[in-house]
Amino acid sequence: MNWNRWYRLVSYSRSSLWIVPVFAVIVEQFAIRLTSWADSMLDWNLYAVGADGATAILNAIITLTLSFVVFTFGSMLVAIQVAGGQLTSRIIATTLLRDNVVRGCVGLFTFTLVYAMGSVARIDTNVNQLGVAISAIAAFSCIAGFLYLIDYAARLLRPITIMARVGEQGLTVIETVYTRARSKAPPQEKHSLPSEARQVIIHQGTSGIVLAVNKQLLLAEAERFDCTIEVVPYVGDFVAVDEPLFRIYDGVVTADDGVRAAVALGSERTLEQDPMFAFRILVDIALRALSKAINDPTTAVLAIDQLTRLLRMVGRRHTMDEYIQDASGKLRVVWHTPNWEDYVHLAIAEIRLNGAESLQIARRLRAMIENLTQTLSESRHPPLLMELDLLDRTVERAYAMPEDIAMARVADSQGLGASGSGQVRRA
Repeated sequence: MNWNRWYRLVSYSRSSLWIVPVFAVIVEQFAIRLTSWADSMLDWNLYAVGADGATAILNAIITLTLSFVVFTFGSMLVAIQVAGGQLTSRIIATTLLRDNVVRGCVGLFTFTLVYAMGSVARIDTNVNQLGVAISAIAAFSCIAGFLYLIDYAARLLRPITIMARVGEQGLTVIETVYTRARSKAPPQEKHSLPSEARQVIIHQGTSGIVLAVNKQLLLAEAERFDCTIEVVPYVGDFVAVDEPLFRIYDGVVTADDGVRAAVALGSERTLEQDPMFAFRILVDIALRALSKAINDPTTAVLAIDQLTRLLRMVGRRHTMDEYIQDASGKLRVVWHTPNWEDYVHLAIAEIRLNGAESLQIARRLRAMIENLTQTLSESRHPPLLMELDLLDRTVERAYAMPEDIAMARVADSQGLGASGSGQVRRA
């Protein structure tokens, strides 16, 4: 299997809720046979349950676990729709369906249901005492797991929990994509490519979004054909059929199957190699909260909190490390990544345009910009200062009264309520 197909398969598996229950059914088929054999060997009779009693117990367990499965799937579908509508639909595959607690609980319910059904079907004159005991223990585990799942899901679907998870995933992918911190040696100087490529490899097959790029596989292919390979689209870009996928310099790729296999495409962006997507999710949550239909600027302030974390991490990494050389120092692979200015404008511009009329947003954005200018190196300041100037002009246009303008120009890490943070307070 090619790398891109394997990557899509793994990515799909991580965001699919049905895989764990199916795996639980497979495990149950082995477990019920193993316990039947063990019961016949041990001749265990601790509970001494008769056929009628065992049938009643197992039927009760079947009804219980079936109710859990139906309720869990039904409530999860409703919760996902509500969370997607109030926050953003992009959290469904990236956060909710990838949660291992939800998947594990559904797997436990399914295992117990199918195991109890298999056990009751095997009851004749002899009762599998070990199987009844395991079914009872699994049923008690299902009750505890169901109660925990209700509490866990209620906490999971809160905006602050969703945004914190996206923020953590964003920090991880930033460290993965931008491996070199600014405290270390800077990347090599920018290479100059020829003005024209000797070969252009266009995309064939099905249109899709670039999910990930296997740089090591591209390096091996570039060394194989003694050329330089430029990946045209960014990770997260939509690529249609017949659009350029690679440009080849200083050589020709005579067999492009290996090069094509180094790019995985799909129908929806993921967070594995796409740090911009974490910013996009948080900004979309903030914009949805700032809409007239919802009007929840406090949620937008919480999104800005996470955006501040992500911007600080990006500001402390080298974002121009786009060139891969072979052991001899020859340029082999060029792949493009967003730069610092891209992240700053994505994190601030749309929220500023849609939320400057809210005092909370204007003050929180100012606090974010001032915080980043104080904690990041001076080379990172220009786009931040430009956004600060745009914020000042947007505030002047949004408010008619000078008192409101003065209030909106106060930096406040809470939006409204903490303008004196970090300062000495006097009565």
